[in-house]
Amino acid sequence: MDHFAYRNGRLACEGVDVESIAHAVGTPTYVYSAATLTLHVKRLAEAFAPIEPLMCFAVKCCPNVHVLRPLVDMGLGMDVLAAGCDPSKIVFAGVGKTEAEIRAALAAHIATPAHLTPDARAARALSGADASTADSPRPIACFNVESEGELEAIARIARQMGVRCRAALRVNPGVKAGGHAYITTADTHSKFGVSPEHALELFKRFAHDAHVQVDGLHMHIGSSILTPEPYAEAVRRLLALADQASAAGAPIRWLDIGGGFGADYHTGDAPGAEAFARVIVPLIKPRLDTARARGEELRIVIEPGRTIAANAGLLLTRVQYIKHAAGKKYIVTDAGMQTLLRPSLYQAFHFMWPTRVGPQHEPPTRTERPTVDGVLEAADVVGPVCESGDFLAKDRALPPVAPGDLIAIFAAGAYGMSMASRYNSHCLPAEVLVRGESMTTIRRRETIDDQLAHELTV
Repeated sequence: MDHFAYRNGRLACEGVDVESIAHAVGTPTYVYSAATLTLHVKRLAEAFAPIEPLMCFAVKCCPNVHVLRPLVDMGLGMDVLAAGCDPSKIVFAGVGKTEAEIRAALAAHIATPAHLTPDARAARALSGADASTADSPRPIACFNVESEGELEAIARIARQMGVRCRAALRVNPGVKAGGHAYITTADTHSKFGVSPEHALELFKRFAHDAHVQVDGLHMHIGSSILTPEPYAEAVRRLLALADQASAAGAPIRWLDIGGGFGADYHTGDAPGAEAFARVIVPLIKPRLDTARARGEELRIVIEPGRTIAANAGLLLTRVQYIKHAAGKKYIVTDAGMQTLLRPSLYQAFHFMWPTRVGPQHEPPTRTERPTVDGVLEAADVVGPVCESGDFLAKDRALPPVAPGDLIAIFAAGAYGMSMASRYNSHCLPAEVLVRGESMTTIRRRETIDDQLAHELTV
């Protein structure tokens, strides 16, 4: 699952004691394990190898460029971002793309940076990536289009710029999936995508457009999905729509099935990449084999995010106070909803535990109440923000802690730092990447001076 483990009662990330990280950079701090990121990418690549997908990392879940660059070096594509990704592996998603963003994507203002070592360049060349350092004149690989108006805008801007690009229509297959109503994205009343019927109309309308090649289908049915069955139904519906489009004279050459595979917030939550692949691959591979036998183009795309990054990161926070009121215990920490929003926004569970414990408190599993020999005490873990909704956990069973102790909040690598804010004028936390026995600060802690620097002097 990951490379965070207790050794003689002290939590380590790979070969680094996490207390040494807090000592070096303070708290709250996000800590990422490079080995865990690599492990999850390899498992996905192996599981889906029979359909040879372009694997595009969902940048929104963990956007630090120092996390993204190793993924690019492993051959992954991603969203539009200056992380060294070859334009031929960039898929641009999002409901509200601006004209400036569309123009940048059509011009492919994204270069392979000079940070790459010769070995990394060779690896990227073997994976099919362009190893040059020059800006590419061609547009990105594909736009995932969410509406008719967006498609019209892309076609208009491409015509003005004299380029031709590819677009995939995001359709809502009407399959309900996801861990919370806010991350269920594919029902018929969602703001995302278009209906299958509308998609067919758009395929016909843009069939002969000189500047936008509308020959792709895209779906994303939700997030934190812990069972493969919804994908089976959704993929079947997507393939049926592809058949309808082809019959109408619009053959589908790009099939993007999105992401949404879950992560282990509780031990054993997620079934693993191979379980999802066992359902998805048999549905898609015959279609891919037939296209190849006919000499036709068909590219398969998947867009994992959380399943790669969530368990690769944790949040370190320090206990400030212990408070007792009306028979309840509160553990007040320097992290809160401004640092990790998911518990307040989604009522999401994150396992948390002190970074230093006695042998009787080493947790064998990550659950609400691990089976340990030592005494546990129920407490609300809360932050410093002036909101009743500012909590990290409620009635959580934890070993005794005292002011100054460190608590690790696990599975925080996805939608942790990316959703952090400056609410109540709190400064954004630091980020650290661990490789083996070394740590690197990949984002320094923000200061009040940094915040004030954004405000204009009048």
